[in-house]
Amino acid sequence: MPTDATTTDLHSSLAAVLGDRVAFEGPSLEATREDRSGQRSDAPPVAVVRAASVEDVQALMRIASATRTPVVPRGAGTGLAGGAMSSRGSIVLDVSGMDRILELDAVDELAVVEPGVLNGDLDAAAREHGLWYAPDPASRAISSIGGNIATNAGGLLCAKYGVTRESVLGLGVVLADGSLLRTGHRTVKGVTGYDLTALVTGSEGTLGVIVEATVRLRPIVRGAVETVAAAFPDVESAGAAVGGVAAARVRPAILELIDPVGLARVAEHLGPAALAGTPLEDFAPGETFLLAQLDAGDAADEAEVVARVFADAGGRVSRSTDAATGDRLLAVRRAMHPALASRGSVLIEDVAVPRSRLPEMFREIARIGERYEVEIPTLAHAGDGNLHPNFVFEGDEVPDRIWAAAGELFRAAVRLGGTLTGEHGVGVLKRRWLAEELGEPSVDLQRRIKAVFDPDGILNPGVIFAPEDGGDR
Repeated sequence: MPTDATTTDLHSSLAAVLGDRVAFEGPSLEATREDRSGQRSDAPPVAVVRAASVEDVQALMRIASATRTPVVPRGAGTGLAGGAMSSRGSIVLDVSGMDRILELDAVDELAVVEPGVLNGDLDAAAREHGLWYAPDPASRAISSIGGNIATNAGGLLCAKYGVTRESVLGLGVVLADGSLLRTGHRTVKGVTGYDLTALVTGSEGTLGVIVEATVRLRPIVRGAVETVAAAFPDVESAGAAVGGVAAARVRPAILELIDPVGLARVAEHLGPAALAGTPLEDFAPGETFLLAQLDAGDAADEAEVVARVFADAGGRVSRSTDAATGDRLLAVRRAMHPALASRGSVLIEDVAVPRSRLPEMFREIARIGERYEVEIPTLAHAGDGNLHPNFVFEGDEVPDRIWAAAGELFRAAVRLGGTLTGEHGVGVLKRRWLAEELGEPSVDLQRRIKAVFDPDGILNPGVIFAPEDGGDR
């Protein structure tokens, strides 16, 4: 714990170097104690630094390294695993103001951006050049590229276009001692040395601070996008349809599932008019919604296969090439979280299992819900087996029984050959289960890798690794 004298000296050093870009009191400090994970840190930071440049980040890290002060990198604050919350005695490094698109190269199909650029803003800028940015988390309108890279974020299009890592060509990273590391290439291919770009991607601010990213853009898909949607009598038949699509060797750009509990909430939230003319117009309790979108030149043939698979599995199917209809059906899927938020506070969880085990995981979710007497509305990026079980509760504090139910969900996913997190990251939320999935040898090796990058353990301590493993949060 820093003493009052130590804190005073630290404040003086920060003020001298960073001026009005550092705050020592006020609401900005309190706001960093939480994100959207249902977690809350036990204390505000000693300061918040609002970096405007790479040089600001370097200056802060030099001071932090000299004083061994923990630093918590933070972007838009939309995280769902508690990975960017203040810790006692820490400085929060806010990079959301570093939000410039530095370069957009239409020939090489890449962009160079600062970490605070919002995902949706980059995509909009790319589309002006006939390109687009593939990673598309549900938070794309409010989440930043730096945070997406730090957590290796996913989204609806991952099954076909990959998670964020597949779109990151190179990074600028400020290390714990304030030095600047550049990784990767501007070329499509590049295998010189260890892949440090991939290592930093998904490291949740524990290895360095991302200050710049070179990302891959893609040509906009030409031709009509085919949308196939279906209502199924239960989640088991919808799960069978997902398996049938995979068995047919078809890979939709989007394949999304809403379970019966979640669908009931969406239908209630949207109302009958929003569902008219869709397979959900005659929605009945217990039904499950499955939505596929197919793009590129073979979209029509693939949509025919998907429609047949859905029908054979018992689905009430609709198919359309009309963009407005596709957007309308996709809006049903996107209404899931607003529907739940309208009923209370929401804890959004994130696990993934092999696609073949989706029906088993849904059975586990139902069993856990019954055991703890709580509804667990669930949606899934079914194309890659990534599920988002949700818990709705009253008040600001997550009840203990919900945390207990979430713990069982995590273990069930790992037991079925899956993972604790498909796209949200470990943060502080899931660190206690890390060794159960990875095994102690892997965790030990990862701790040693962190020590190479961050020998004094000042970068986001307590994130990924539990306090007994070297963290102090």
